[in-house]
Amino acid sequence: MADKAQTRRTALVTGFSGQDGSFLADLLIDRGYEVTGLVRTGNEEPLGFSEHLRGHVALRHGDLLEPDTLAAAVEGSQPDELYHLAAPSFTPASWDRPGLTLAAIAGATASLLEAVRASSPETRVFVASSGAIFGAANDSPQREDTPCRPETPYATAKLAAHQLAGQIRAHDGLFVCSGILYNHESERRPEHFVSRKITRAAAAIKLGLADHVVLGDLSAVRDWSFAGDVMHGVWLMLQQAEPDDYILASGVGHTVGDLAEIAFAHVGLVAGDYIRVDPELVRAPETTRQVGDPSRARERLGWRPELSFEQLIHRMVDADLRALQAPSD
Repeated sequence: MADKAQTRRTALVTGFSGQDGSFLADLLIDRGYEVTGLVRTGNEEPLGFSEHLRGHVALRHGDLLEPDTLAAAVEGSQPDELYHLAAPSFTPASWDRPGLTLAAIAGATASLLEAVRASSPETRVFVASSGAIFGAANDSPQREDTPCRPETPYATAKLAAHQLAGQIRAHDGLFVCSGILYNHESERRPEHFVSRKITRAAAAIKLGLADHVVLGDLSAVRDWSFAGDVMHGVWLMLQQAEPDDYILASGVGHTVGDLAEIAFAHVGLVAGDYIRVDPELVRAPETTRQVGDPSRARERLGWRPELSFEQLIHRMVDADLRALQAPSD
């Protein structure tokens, strides 16, 4: 990439219209990058959470299930950095179509890495993995070298992509980093995720627009961080002298009940007065606390999340209050 040293750096982002892609694109543009976002159809399609960036980024067609489109996007853009964020992200749905899940996650990752190797070998590549790859691991918190025991098709697909990234790095010498990302949230998280379901409900109940929220297991533990902080860590990975894999997590576990209590207390309500637990939504007890150890990222990347768990939930509730009070068109 030495021949591009005097020009603006370029980045290709898959999953551009999602929560993570929008925060990453914001960060890259702030740092002077020329950003290209991968979109599935035409340039006129809605850009989701990146709609505010329309006109500030280039758009290229690419479909996770169409390898030729991914290869064309890489060859056509020749980016300095490729951030592969796109994937089906709602874990329960992976049970319905496990073959499609594997193709969209592991298959698409393989296609992108093949394309980089063939037409743009100087590109630095980030691949989004997940804390779900550890599954029923024996250790908590989990580290980068913790043995993986995935328990869902989604986690299995993410593990395949994660391992493939490491194998291609070792075999072909490409600069490839895999980020093992734990739960990361924001006001841009879709409402079917439990974090946003809770903050939206707290806001709606406070405004008199709802009277309760239905949840599953309140004792389930997750390691939640702010998506914007996590995307900063993702960017830092590709700025290092050597590629490696990193866990990005807060290192602290909180229960779903903790999240609800903070969200409702922020609007002056007691969560327990408004929560209804549906036994159908309660999954089998988890054998391992899903908490990540971010020591490597702290020591090597200098990565520190800026928002605390409480600040994150407050931010989300405040955003939902504003959205629900906004005049409709």
